[in-house]
Amino acid sequence: MKDLSIFILKRLGWSLFVLAGLSVLIFLVARIIPGDPAVMALGTRATAEALEQYRIVNHLNKPLPVQYFYWLKGAVFGDFGHSTQTRRPVTDDIKDFLPTTLELIFFAALLEILGGILLGVLSAKKPGGALDNIVRVCSYLGIATPSFVWAILFLLLFAYIWPILPAIGRISLPMPPSVTGFLLIDTLIAGNIAAFWDSLKHIFMPGTALALTGIAQAARITRTSMLENMGKDYVSSAVASGIPMRRVLMRYVLRPSATPTVSIIALDIAAMLGNAFLVEVIFNYPGISRYGIKAILNKDLNAIVAVVLVIGVTFLIVNLLVDIIAAYLDPRIRLQGGHT
Repeated sequence: MKDLSIFILKRLGWSLFVLAGLSVLIFLVARIIPGDPAVMALGTRATAEALEQYRIVNHLNKPLPVQYFYWLKGAVFGDFGHSTQTRRPVTDDIKDFLPTTLELIFFAALLEILGGILLGVLSAKKPGGALDNIVRVCSYLGIATPSFVWAILFLLLFAYIWPILPAIGRISLPMPPSVTGFLLIDTLIAGNIAAFWDSLKHIFMPGTALALTGIAQAARITRTSMLENMGKDYVSSAVASGIPMRRVLMRYVLRPSATPTVSIIALDIAAMLGNAFLVEVIFNYPGISRYGIKAILNKDLNAIVAVVLVIGVTFLIVNLLVDIIAAYLDPRIRLQGGHT
C-alpha cells in the first residue's frame, strides 16, 4: 500500500499544478475578451463615476498580476463576484444549479456503468453470436451519435409522438424541502414517493441521452478487453481445472478487464459536464450547464469564469479518482507511477 500512497500523492501534486495553470488561463481569457468589464457589468447607461468606482472596487485599475492575486484570493474563498443576469452572487447561483447538473450526471453515470459493463460482458460471453453482433452494431451507432442528437430524438419520440415522459423541467409537482440539492434523494427523505417518481421521469430522458455514447464505448472496451484476457494462459488453466465459466468470467477475467473500462467511464463522466450544455438547454433542465449557456449569451463574465473553473475542477477530481481506482485494480500502474 506504500506504492499506492506515493502514487496518490504524485497524482494529487500534478492535479494542483494543472489547477493552478487552469486558473491563470481562465483569468487571462476573461481579461482579453473584447469589452470593458465594468461596462459589461453595469451596462452602457452607467455613469463614468459608477464605472470608475466599479473598477476600483474590483481592482481593475491595477496591473494584471495584482488583479490575478485578488481574483484568485476571492475564488479560493468562493467569491466570484455578482452575476449580471441574476443580480446575485455567482457563488449562490452555483450552489443552486450545480447539484441539479451533478444529479443528472450521476444518474447518467449509473446507467453507463451498469449498461456498458453488462452489455460488454454479455457480448464477450459468446463472441460472434447474435447478441454480440447486435451489441457491436449498437455500440458503433452510439459512439457516432452525439448526446444532443439522442436528446432531440427522445424528445420527439417520448414527449410528442408517444407522450409518456415529461418534455421539460425537473419536476412537475411542488418541490420538496432541499436537504442535499439532489431531487431524487430529497423526495425520498421527505417520503414523497409521487414526487420521486415524477422527478425520475423528468431525469430519465436527459440522463439517458447523456449516457448512451458512454454506454456504447464502455460496452465495446469491456468486450475487447475481456476477449483479450480470455486468451491468457491462467484463464485456460482455470477452465481446465473445472471452474465454472461464469465464475471464471466474473473473478478472473472481468477484474483485469475493468481497468480500461473504468478509465473510459471516468473520462466520460467528466466530459458529461460539457455535453450537458446542449442537453440541458433542449430539456430546459435548470442545471449549471444551462446557466453557463445563458451567461455566455449575456456576456456575464463572472458567471462564465466560475462555470469554467467549476467544470475544470470537477474534471480534475474525476481524473484523480480514476487514476486511484485504476491503480488499485492494476498494481502495475501504481508501481510505474510510484517510481517515475
